[in-house]
Amino acid sequence: MGRGKLRIYLGAAPGVGKTYAMLSEAHRRSERGTDCVVAFVEHHGRSRTETLLHGLEQVPRRELEHRGALFTELDLDAVLARAPRVALVDELAHTNVPGSRNAKRWQDVEELLAAGIDVISTVNIQHLESLGDVVESITGVRQQETVPDEVVRRADQIELVDMSPQALRRRMAHGNIYQPDKVDAALSNYFRPGNLTALRELALLWVADRVDEYLQQYRSEHRVSRIWGSRERIVVGLTGGPEGRTLIRRAARLAEKGAGGEVLAVYIARSDGLTSASPKELAVQRTLVEDLGGTFHHVLGDDIPAALLDFARGSNATQIVLGSSRRKTWQYVFGPGVGATVARESGPDLDVHIVTHEEVAKGRGLPVATGARLGRSRIAWGWLTGLGGPVVLTLLLNTVHLGLANDVLFYLALTVAAALLGGLYPALASAAVGSLLLNWFFTPPVNRITIADPRNILALAIFVGVALSVASVVDVAARRTHQAARLRAESEILSFLAGDVLRGETSLETLLERVRETFGMESAALLERECDVAPWTCAGRAGTGPPVERPEDADVDMPVGDHMALALTGRVLPAEDRRVLAAFAAQAAVVLDRRRLREEADRARTLAEGNRIRTALLAAVSHDLRTPLAGIKAAVTSLRSDDVAWSEEDQAELLEGIEEGADRLDHLVGNLLDMSRLQTGTVTPLIREIDVDEVVPMALGGVPEGSVELDVPETLPMVAVDAGLLERAMANLIENAVKYSPAGRTVLVAASALADRVEVRVVDRGPGVPDDAKERIFEPFQRHGDAPRGAGVGLGLAVARGFAEAMAGTLNAEDTPGGGLTMVLTLRAAGTPAGASPVTTAERQAAR
Repeated sequence: MGRGKLRIYLGAAPGVGKTYAMLSEAHRRSERGTDCVVAFVEHHGRSRTETLLHGLEQVPRRELEHRGALFTELDLDAVLARAPRVALVDELAHTNVPGSRNAKRWQDVEELLAAGIDVISTVNIQHLESLGDVVESITGVRQQETVPDEVVRRADQIELVDMSPQALRRRMAHGNIYQPDKVDAALSNYFRPGNLTALRELALLWVADRVDEYLQQYRSEHRVSRIWGSRERIVVGLTGGPEGRTLIRRAARLAEKGAGGEVLAVYIARSDGLTSASPKELAVQRTLVEDLGGTFHHVLGDDIPAALLDFARGSNATQIVLGSSRRKTWQYVFGPGVGATVARESGPDLDVHIVTHEEVAKGRGLPVATGARLGRSRIAWGWLTGLGGPVVLTLLLNTVHLGLANDVLFYLALTVAAALLGGLYPALASAAVGSLLLNWFFTPPVNRITIADPRNILALAIFVGVALSVASVVDVAARRTHQAARLRAESEILSFLAGDVLRGETSLETLLERVRETFGMESAALLERECDVAPWTCAGRAGTGPPVERPEDADVDMPVGDHMALALTGRVLPAEDRRVLAAFAAQAAVVLDRRRLREEADRARTLAEGNRIRTALLAAVSHDLRTPLAGIKAAVTSLRSDDVAWSEEDQAELLEGIEEGADRLDHLVGNLLDMSRLQTGTVTPLIREIDVDEVVPMALGGVPEGSVELDVPETLPMVAVDAGLLERAMANLIENAVKYSPAGRTVLVAASALADRVEVRVVDRGPGVPDDAKERIFEPFQRHGDAPRGAGVGLGLAVARGFAEAMAGTLNAEDTPGGGLTMVLTLRAAGTPAGASPVTTAERQAAR
């Protein structure tokens, strides 16, 4: 059983009539004979809503006790056991009582849909996850119950239930929404005209964006030329701080403003240990961005602004969203910050949004890039202290005589400062320069590089030893900090990578693109070969660099087993990066194996489908060939019999039966042969320019006279088709329409010109076909409804569509206004390029 369909009634505020509209739709479906039940609907004491519940079957609710109180919830198991065609589930964003199977009601709905049950539900615009901050700023109320936008966007139908703020307030005042004792408070707070107007605007804009997405999807499926610009791709720079959630929601709203917008959240891990991101907060933000339909990326980079801009340009992003700096005012002396740097270097192709948040100036956010283990600025200050400090100290001590012991301590303190700032080498330089200056200026005999008193020699030796020890400790600590920070960054990247691969959400190309992004390379490719002497082949590639034919030609190559390697171009990686690269390479091999297993499974399904078709063919032929053959055999045997003297009328009737049986056999065998040619790809149309009015009348030979009405103007442009294939396709369409038309109702065959296309419509007034079956009727061996087996093997429409596509045309089914089915055959006009997309109903309406 396939997945059920979800229909959502969306409102701007409580009381606009979502539940009422849902129940009215349930009554309409029940009157048409649809098995429809109420899984959970809350009428909230509204009499008109409660009245609509009468006449609908209600599944008993499940009772749960929580904190001494009894609550009723949707009984998911009871609904699944009842297995209705349609289930009504109110309040999609509702949070279930603890003890329920799922935490949220939308998760219950997902299980019903997975079981093949259609669901009709309701939700208010303020419950959408991405709009939480906006709704709170409008109403002053933070919505605790939310539903991920992706759940609502996946709905098959979204219907806006709209009502003006004035009408809604009148309903409130009349007591049609809340109890009388709550009306005044509601009108004065949440239901103020300004609040309702703003919420209504949000709902209208959100639904308008969904309409654009539906139209884009329809135009894409029907190969209609695009008329809108490219989609927005928005990069969100995350620091791991709590402001990231605000940035992600803001970016999601920006993406929804454009057609097909996409959000890419990126966290850039530093290798110098200066960024302290919370893994727990990053996991929460990753879940949030994925719930909102975006993607999360983890990238290594010491220069944060450069890495962020490289990622944005490599992703073809159009906008960057960053948070206002969390640094305090005095911290700006170290640099302008990431936001200002990115805005300055973004250029004209990237828009940068700086978003305010509650964490502004409460603590440093994205740090300024520095570079080495201790940072370039710290090393520079260390060398300045180690070389210039002793000279300045000597000038000072020459003016104030404190004694040799105190002089040694001052020089030692200066050496320790140089070690703390710059590490080992500045400290060594400070010790060397300081010992020389001590010897020359302060150790008797002065102004000579000699020491007269052995105790002074011991003091200088201790001075140099202490300096070297402190410098060594600082250098080791810096190295360990660097290693710990790098290992932490590697572990975070590997954990995210393993999660993506284990969930099966990452394709090989996506994984290679992640490798390229992480290491800042031009291209990444996975190469393989069958044996040691076989040539290398590329199994997957990402990036814009030149292709690599052998691992030896790449800047970096990482072997994966004996006959596979990951090759990167762009720069040479340090040895410490190869550990992470080895993990990426192993995961790439796993993804490649999974893809091949999936391809083998697809081939197995294809073979199973072929076996199903052959089984259906044998079942159909066993009856549909035998029936006309039996009729012909009986008629011929009767005519050859000498025991009965047949009258001329009887003989004519028997001969007519033989002729009809032969025609049926001819038609059946012709369709079987045509379907075989289509499936094996041996249909080669002979395209030439012909008039439609010359071919269509020739397709009427298999239907009763007077059953078809033609409206094919002679002024139509010529079409580029194969005359034989067009005649066979039209014959199948007309015979199918006549078969299902009521007695006394003719089938209309009309043709018209549309831009560079000619459209032929076969219109019948039969029972019609539901929307969910309009594509299925074009599959081989499909009969719709209760058509008898003698009505054919179900190949006519499949053959007609196959022939239409072979001639660069299309064949689709539409509803006939007033009842019935219309087959629309769109053909390429003469002189039109073969690759031109067909003109469809959506394009005609858009042109108007």
